[in-house]
Amino acid sequence: MAVRILLADDHPLTRAGIAEFVRREPTFELVAEAEDGARAFELIKVLKPDVALLDIRMPEMDGVAVAQNVKAENLNTAIVMLTSYDAQQYVIASLRAGARGFVLKTVSPKELTTAINTVAKGGLYLDPEVSSVMVDQDFIPEQLSGREREVLLLAAQGLSSKEVARRLFISERTVQTHLASIYDKLGSRNKTEALLLALKYGVVTLEELLDNNV
Repeated sequence: MAVRILLADDHPLTRAGIAEFVRREPTFELVAEAEDGARAFELIKVLKPDVALLDIRMPEMDGVAVAQNVKAENLNTAIVMLTSYDAQQYVIASLRAGARGFVLKTVSPKELTTAINTVAKGGLYLDPEVSSVMVDQDFIPEQLSGREREVLLLAAQGLSSKEVARRLFISERTVQTHLASIYDKLGSRNKTEALLLALKYGVVTLEELLDNNV
């Protein structure tokens, strides 16, 4: 059975190119196109596609907001975010909103096919450029302490160091110390890389990352 796909992008030329690619794939079916997020969400509710390819920056409602609404209404459509922007600015927000895939618009047709098929089967797909911080396959991360895992998961919610400190009843300086230790143990340079690497190495699960009750 073909994977039913909805495509939303406010750039006509980009949308036309991706739509043509989807139509040419024998295992895909393009069920609808939208030029803004609000229209995309309405179509998702009515057509219930298997996968929605969403531009992350759209008028009316951006891709993250669409994903949040899909998640809130328990709609069974897997979201793949498409973006031309720096992945590190958006990937965690997209995952927390419920997206199952995140790809840059520079992705190859083969990789986009893989992304669509992966999320359609319930998996998680990150663009190879997003995953490039995970290239050292021989690296074995040092185990995080219980407190470090708490700090990392709260940081994944977008909380500042001050907010994390308040939540855990510790000082902001202690939070910064924990973050420095986390970065060192995971071989990362910032919060986003730390979160991606923690997922890669199984230090935290996607369910924990997306859990708002940390």
